[in-house]
Order: sequence, then structure tokens, then C-alpha cells
Amino acid sequence: MTNSKVNNPRKATSADSQVIPVVEEKLYVGKHTLDTGTTRVKKIVHEREEVISEPLLRQEAQISRVPINRYVDQAPAMRQEKDTLIMPVVEEVLVVEKRLLLKEELHITRKSKTVREPQRVVLRSEEAVVEHVDAQAPREPKKR
Repeated sequence: MTNSKVNNPRKATSADSQVIPVVEEKLYVGKHTLDTGTTRVKKIVHEREEVISEPLLRQEAQISRVPINRYVDQAPAMRQEKDTLIMPVVEEVLVVEKRLLLKEELHITRKSKTVREPQRVVLRSEEAVVEHVDAQAPREPKKR
């Protein structure tokens, strides 16, 4: 037996109609903060003292006065003889005429010597310590 009401849905009556519920799902996304622990960074400065002994160059000058007391026509120029610098010192003297009297020469001799003088020096170095501390117990998440 064929039912014409079922075969032809356009001619269905209200007694034959069914209500089909439509379901809709919705998703709500949210964020919250969860404390999982803290991280600490400490910087430690270490100092150490070291003794260095490096050769140092020290120069000393010896100055000797060499009397000359001789008349000259013009002032002599400075000159170098080996390690000695010779610096003329002149004086004008009044005579019937003016002349230069080579009063003296300064003989300056350089002497170098190398000495070791230990010195204390403070050197610093840094060290970073990183430490992670876990949270005590999970707390209720904060809503945003």
C-alpha cells in the first residue's frame, strides 16, 4: 500500500508533519594567568688579588757643571756626545767691547736601568646564578 501523503511531501498535512530540533554548539575561548613559579637571577662579583712583576724602565739624569770661562764670538749650539747632552751657558760681560764668555757647560748624561717592582692588583670577575622556584600549589586561574 502506498501512501500518497508520504510520497508527495508538498501535500502533507499538519498531522503528518514532524518537528526536527536543530542543535547549535557555540565555543567561548578565554584566557587566564597561571603562576607556575618564579625565576631569580643573582650576580655575584668575585675579587682576587694578583701580584704582577713587570720590568719597568726608569731614567735618571746626572747633571755636572764644567767650568769653561773662555771668551767666544757667538753662543755655541747644544750638542750630543754619546749619552751626554751638552748645553752651553753664556753670559754677557762688559769690557771695552762686548764679548761672549762661555761661562760653563752642563753635561747631562742619561742612564737607564730596568727594575722589577712587584705591585698588587685587584681583578674582578662576575658569575650569574639562575634559580627557578616552582609555584607552591596551583591557584584558581584569573579570568581576563
